[in-house]
Amino acid sequence: MKTYDEFPTLAIDRPSDGLLRIVLDGPDLHAVGADMHRELADVWAAIARDESVRAVLIRGAGDRAFSAGGSFDLIDAMVKDFDTRTRVMAEARDLVRNIIECPAPIVSAINGPAVGAGLVAALLADVSVAGRRAKIVDGHVRIGVAAGDHAAICWPLLCGMAKAKYHLLTNEVLTGEEAERIGMVSVCVDDEKVQDRALQIAENLARGSRSALRFTKHALNNWYRQAMPIFDASLGFEFYGFGGPDVAEGIASHRDKREPRFT
Repeated sequence: MKTYDEFPTLAIDRPSDGLLRIVLDGPDLHAVGADMHRELADVWAAIARDESVRAVLIRGAGDRAFSAGGSFDLIDAMVKDFDTRTRVMAEARDLVRNIIECPAPIVSAINGPAVGAGLVAALLADVSVAGRRAKIVDGHVRIGVAAGDHAAICWPLLCGMAKAKYHLLTNEVLTGEEAERIGMVSVCVDDEKVQDRALQIAENLARGSRSALRFTKHALNNWYRQAMPIFDASLGFEFYGFGGPDVAEGIASHRDKREPRFT
């Protein structure tokens, strides 16, 4: 059976037959640093080649957070260095594309904050289970860059253009309850039930018809594939912004816990 030792920043186990579980576990509410960003992009291609995997569950460690998004160290490195920015942009593209192309159905369990790179996996999962007090926010415009990553490819499909623009432009936080109401997540349950419910759904999928589930997912994901030019444009605008002047104020205001003053 395949091991996943090449992904040391991700806690990966097999809670039951056919089910692979990925646990985001790190400092600052599981913020995604440089190594985790690379591994989170690459692990889906490895899973796609693993015939023992019939379903995947992704969650944050504990019950406080799914992931607080990209770490400040990673963002600082992107701002200061063109080569780093270029590498991380390629990883961000691979993260979205590899999740979409992973044949096994993916379930996400969302407790607490889900932001940035972590939010990509949470919302591109085939089934998303959120706690009522989960906090879903894209966060890009708050730090002075365009909403890239996954947002342009899936938010309008999930909740409609009006709601997508409202939340992406204003950065107003979505609770799990509101996210379910507008169609951003599949299921909303009490916070203490998120992990059990997500595990139950993932185990049910692992027991299902492999071909029926995979081909259904593949066909539905053609909605995402036909929107790839939109995704590539948003990703390019996002990383163009990481080389611009506004991101310095955006990061400073975030660290100082104040509103940004863009001029």
